[in-house]
Amino acid sequence: MDKNRISWMLDGVDKYPFHMPGHKRNVGLVGRDFPYDRDITEISGSDNLHDMSGVIKEECDRAAALWGAKRAHILVNGSTSGILAAIRAYAGHDCSVVVARNCHKSVYHGIELCRLKPTYIYPKTDPASGICASISPAEVDRALADAPDARLVVLTSPTYEGVISDIAGIARVVHARGALLLVDAAHGAHLGLGGFAAHPVTLGADVVICSLHKTLPAPTQTAVALIGKSCPNPAAMAAQLAVFQTSSPSYVLMEESARCIHLLQREGEKLMRAWLQRLTAFEADSASLQHLQLLFRGDLPDGVFAYDPGKLVISTRGANLSGHELADVLRHEYKIEIEMAASDYIIAMTSPADTDEGFALLARALCEIDVRIEADSSAYPVHLPQLHTVYAPWQVADLPQICLPASEADGFVSAEYVWAYPPGIPLVVPGEMITDQMLAAFAAMQSRGTELHSTNGQKPEQMPDALRVVTEESI
Repeated sequence: MDKNRISWMLDGVDKYPFHMPGHKRNVGLVGRDFPYDRDITEISGSDNLHDMSGVIKEECDRAAALWGAKRAHILVNGSTSGILAAIRAYAGHDCSVVVARNCHKSVYHGIELCRLKPTYIYPKTDPASGICASISPAEVDRALADAPDARLVVLTSPTYEGVISDIAGIARVVHARGALLLVDAAHGAHLGLGGFAAHPVTLGADVVICSLHKTLPAPTQTAVALIGKSCPNPAAMAAQLAVFQTSSPSYVLMEESARCIHLLQREGEKLMRAWLQRLTAFEADSASLQHLQLLFRGDLPDGVFAYDPGKLVISTRGANLSGHELADVLRHEYKIEIEMAASDYIIAMTSPADTDEGFALLARALCEIDVRIEADSSAYPVHLPQLHTVYAPWQVADLPQICLPASEADGFVSAEYVWAYPPGIPLVVPGEMITDQMLAAFAAMQSRGTELHSTNGQKPEQMPDALRVVTEESI
């Protein structure tokens, strides 16, 4: 391939990566060669991902043992394929489902495909940071009482920001109600290893989906689906993975998944302990911060059950710069590329492949920036209101629709998704009623640099034809 044709793909490789994938381009740890000689297919001796009986099954069994699951499946279409397969396998069709409203958009796509009737749990928001807190067992119990026929509960733990819910308590509630628990732990593949918090699959979750590539030394798109020991029908997951994964799975990705699992078996304890030591050193090195704030260290705020220290969330709330402005300074002045910038915080993703030098660079950069910025409480925090659900997402497709300027959309039911990516959590879901408060939140987010996306490819500030809505009168 012409080098000039791929130059756009390589923009940023000269910067330190506090973002995915978790291998951090650390070639000393994961190697430098791309294995074209191992890019094979289902030939004799290579096994078949969708009918495992040989080497692939051995690696899946190894993964199950590593995380303490009943069964494991290597995924080559990312966590998204695992989430879709699990919803179809265990939620049924035309049934009820309980869903945490801060789930990834793939969960809503599963709701659409299976024509499910969702009951949403809106997590409380930590007022100091504006970040979603944990989901509690009591909240899940109330939601299941409102949807007694629900077969499946879906939630995210840890979240994109690292917030962990009480999975053991939630699992007890879910099972007592006769339902199953699906945990999107895409950002928690490292849990249960070394000194990190227990993994959801050992705490009673029936199905847990983990992205290897997010926090472990593995390439983008690698993931695992872990079936818990309480799951009554593990074979259903395998059947649906054949639907949602490619029939031509990449043996390179499967081998790299296996390489990561073998590495964790051999050296996982040492790697995780070293990672935690680097995180502790980083906290000490950044202890002088006055205007910037490293969140969720020390005593956790009310509503946050536990926190993953591998996520570095730095708040700019109360400082005279936004999260996006902080990300720009880190990028251009310090050659640090962070994972995500929001209106008033940034996320730096870390992994066992990070180095002492990388952590020291970030700590020094933040401390130097902190000295030259000032306190400023004039910026009003963005508040995302809870929206009223009028229709299930799949019901909207059959209703008459028009496009309206955002300024005219108040009181109409949305016919499309609106989200910021990352993290891909919908701000508006089809079937929810648009309000002036949500439109004001859009404007506030955009004024502080957040880029919004919608299903029809237009951003909510574009006029006309900005938002697609249902044409029926407001309810």
